[in-house]
Amino acid sequence: MSPLQTIRVLDLSRVLAGPYCTALMADLGAEIIKLEPPQGDDYRHIGPFRDGESALFTLNNRGKKSLSLDLKDPGDLALAQAIAARVDVVVENFRPGVAARLGLGAETLRAANPRLIYCSISGFGQQGPFRDLPAYDLVVQAMSGLMAATGEEGGAPLKTGESVADLIAGLFASWSIMAALVQRDRTGQGATLDVAMYDALFSMLTTSHALHLYAGQLPQRVGNRHPLSTPFGCFATRDGQVVIAVLSGRQFSALADLIGAPGAASDPRFASDETRTAHEPEVRALIETWSRSLTTEQAVAALSGAGLPAAPIWDIAQAAENDHAAARGLVSHLPHPVLGTAPTVGQPVRFDGAKPIAPASAPALGGDLEAVLKELGLERSA
Repeated sequence: MSPLQTIRVLDLSRVLAGPYCTALMADLGAEIIKLEPPQGDDYRHIGPFRDGESALFTLNNRGKKSLSLDLKDPGDLALAQAIAARVDVVVENFRPGVAARLGLGAETLRAANPRLIYCSISGFGQQGPFRDLPAYDLVVQAMSGLMAATGEEGGAPLKTGESVADLIAGLFASWSIMAALVQRDRTGQGATLDVAMYDALFSMLTTSHALHLYAGQLPQRVGNRHPLSTPFGCFATRDGQVVIAVLSGRQFSALADLIGAPGAASDPRFASDETRTAHEPEVRALIETWSRSLTTEQAVAALSGAGLPAAPIWDIAQAAENDHAAARGLVSHLPHPVLGTAPTVGQPVRFDGAKPIAPASAPALGGDLEAVLKELGLERSA
């Protein structure tokens, strides 16, 4: 039995944070009823496309049932409210206050269904001076402290290549829903959850927290090395770069022996992780005198042979298309109404050795309305 097999979710969300949350739940067996406007989720219209189908929509809406309703129509709104009275969870990511104005706010829906878990995802939360700011991932990255700490040494702030604020908010939303389900089993009562992208991303910046809250320092941009540990970053090779992650004195001693500089381990400048970081340029020079004479493949082999954490830098194709990725089932192929089968990256956790994944890819717009209404014992007004 899948962990969430008995859980039914009404998904009012669109684009990324909310759909990612409910896709994770679909992988675990939850029934996800996705309510879309007549034109569909915005992501249906964002490329890249394959045979007219959005890749981003397909990847983040697997395993769901699609209902197309116009919430400005009183009959369709009443139907959405009736569905909400028959589910365990509602997930929405409207701007704060919009769901309530539509008649689908937490207070209204929980009054009709006290066991309901109502999860709101927004850029800056349901309360606070910033609550009405635009909830774009880039805005949250810029204001959270992440961009200020990311970039080349001496360079400009840099965003990450993925929409991490959206994705982390979606992950925390699914986590909080699970916790609320456990609480409901104990108390019989639902919950109202407020998930902010800003709060979620800020909570993940643990190195920046350590520097600011404990050391009274602002994180500095240091490029592809760790701001607190050395050697912990990227080092030049004859044909590229190698990642080396050395933390302890024992590891540094083994590295010093490997690169032909055994005296470095007893050098006072390199006696601890902190002092090595203070003298990072000297440590880097020692390592790159050795690594620049080798290819990346040779450097990784030598470091791994000495028991030291090391890796090449792979692109997404290399990460997805290797024997280990295949053994772990990182990419699945699910049935899709237009594409036949669609590549999908599901939730990553294995349960008792098995990796749960939704049974099907993303749905056609509105294609499940009649089946869902029949299942719930409802009818759409003429």
